[in-house]
Amino acid sequence: MSRKSKEISEAIKQVIQTMMDRVMNKVLYDDPFISENHRAGKPLYAALVPDEIFKGSHFERRFVTPFGGVWEKLAQVAAIKGLGKCELGKTIIGTIPQERLRRIQEVLNKLEHPEKDKKRIKPNWDEELKYILDCNGELIPVTVVCDVFAEDLTNNKKYSFEIKSPLPNSDITKVSKEKILKLHAMVPLQVNSAYFVLPYNPYNKKTDYKWSFPFRWFNMTEDKAVLIGDEFWDFIGGKGTYQLFISEINKLGKDYRERIYKE
Repeated sequence: MSRKSKEISEAIKQVIQTMMDRVMNKVLYDDPFISENHRAGKPLYAALVPDEIFKGSHFERRFVTPFGGVWEKLAQVAAIKGLGKCELGKTIIGTIPQERLRRIQEVLNKLEHPEKDKKRIKPNWDEELKYILDCNGELIPVTVVCDVFAEDLTNNKKYSFEIKSPLPNSDITKVSKEKILKLHAMVPLQVNSAYFVLPYNPYNKKTDYKWSFPFRWFNMTEDKAVLIGDEFWDFIGGKGTYQLFISEINKLGKDYRERIYKE
């Protein structure tokens, strides 16, 4: 394993351990499952379902919620080691020609509201971006806040990433697409490229991705602006980063699973 790979593995481990220790502290000490409270508050459920089932769901809620922010932190540590620099929640200020702004809204509106008696338009990133960029106009100040902003210090390139859950809803995807289109439409450009990212693929292969809601806004299997799973992690951290991520998670998982069963 190379020095960079070791550094990425260690950084990933630190992020996961910090999150898991915080979760364990919460469910064991700050907000533990108390069967008496559960039975008093939900007597019907308690009479029909064993406490252990609800104890599991109590833990799940306190685990899933903080994991949302962990994806961005994991992306940050991988991008710092792989590209050189990374910021979370960075505000990008630029200007966009007025007609480009109008066309962005036109594209989004057509994807959301099909014309009467016509089939819904399918998203096509290349065609949409070409249409938006093929115009000018008065420059209008615009601000976009990126989930993750990374700089490739070797090649002097800048990237923006919108990182969402692997099964995002339609509204979240729409907001992300608008932000990504605006970044591509800025004059002068403030980033070399912007992407819609899913940190892993619950359908395994990208060509098999089927969650319907984001398909309203992106062709999830073909659009260049969409990165799913390994193609994202290897992009920001270098080839093999996704496997490092999976490997480190599996190592940590053994200890935490035993601790969770026990405690």
